[in-house]
Amino acid sequence: MLQLLERNVRSIDRRLVLLAPSQSALPEFFRNVEFDRGRHGELVREVQHVRGTVYLHDGAIERRQLSSDGLHETPEDEKSWHLLMLNKQQRVTACVWYLEHQNTAHVEDLRVRGCPLARLDGWRDKLWKAVASELARARRDRLKYAEVGGWAVAKTSRCTSEGLLLALAAYSLGRVFGGALGMTTATVRHGSSRILRRLGGTPLETDGAAVPPYYDPRYKCEMELLRFDSRQPEAKYAGVIELIRQKLADVPVIVGRTEDVALDFDPMTPFTPQPVLAV
Repeated sequence: MLQLLERNVRSIDRRLVLLAPSQSALPEFFRNVEFDRGRHGELVREVQHVRGTVYLHDGAIERRQLSSDGLHETPEDEKSWHLLMLNKQQRVTACVWYLEHQNTAHVEDLRVRGCPLARLDGWRDKLWKAVASELARARRDRLKYAEVGGWAVAKTSRCTSEGLLLALAAYSLGRVFGGALGMTTATVRHGSSRILRRLGGTPLETDGAAVPPYYDPRYKCEMELLRFDSRQPEAKYAGVIELIRQKLADVPVIVGRTEDVALDFDPMTPFTPQPVLAV
C-alpha cells in the first residue's frame, strides 16, 4: 500500500490543485501561483457540486439542503484552502477543505461550535474544555490551529487512493504553514473515521476520557471528532506526508483575487514567540 501511495505521490503535482482563500497571505514556499478569480470561483462551485452529488447519493443530506442547482454550499468555502484532485479532463474527482485559525482563537470562533454535542447539557462543557485544551496547546507550541472537513470522493474515484492522498495532503499543508494542530469531523459511514485514525487521528479528550461518537441529524449518520498534529502522523505514513509536502511547492495554487498581499510569516523560518493566553 505504501509503495502504491509513493508512486501516486510522485505525479501528484499533475493532479492536485490548491485553492487559496482570497484573504490569505501566501507563503513563498509555493512556486506555481495563479491569480484568477474566475477560475477559482468555477472550481469552488465544482467542489460544491461534487459534495452535493456524493452526500445526496449517500443519504447524508436531502435535496432541500442543496441550492437550486445542486450545490452543497457552506460558510467555510470562502475562508478555507481547498485541496482538489482532478482527472484528465480537469474535472474535480475528490476534495477536502482546510480552514486555518490563529492560535488565539476561542471555541466560539470555530466551526465545532455547531456540533450536536454542544447542544447537550451533559456534554457541552466537556466538549468546550477539550477544544480549549487543544487551542491552549497550539499557543504553547506556537502552532496554527485548523479544522478540516468537506471530504468527498466522486463515485468514479471510490476505488482509488485519491481520498487517502487528500487526507495525507492535509497533514502536509499544515507542515507548509509551519505546523498545525487541528480537528476534523469524520463520519463512521464508509469507514472515514477509521481511515483517519490509521493516519494518526485520535479522539478529543477531556479529563482523560475520549469525547464519544455522536449522531448528527443534519447528515443522518454517526460522527467522530478527531484531533490531529501535523508533526506527529502515524509513523508509517510520515515519509509519504513529507514527500507530498515537497511536491506541494510545485502544485498549482489558484487565488481568488487579482493581486497578492504581504506574507504574514515565512514558513521556512522558526515562529516568533507569541504570548500564551490563559484559557
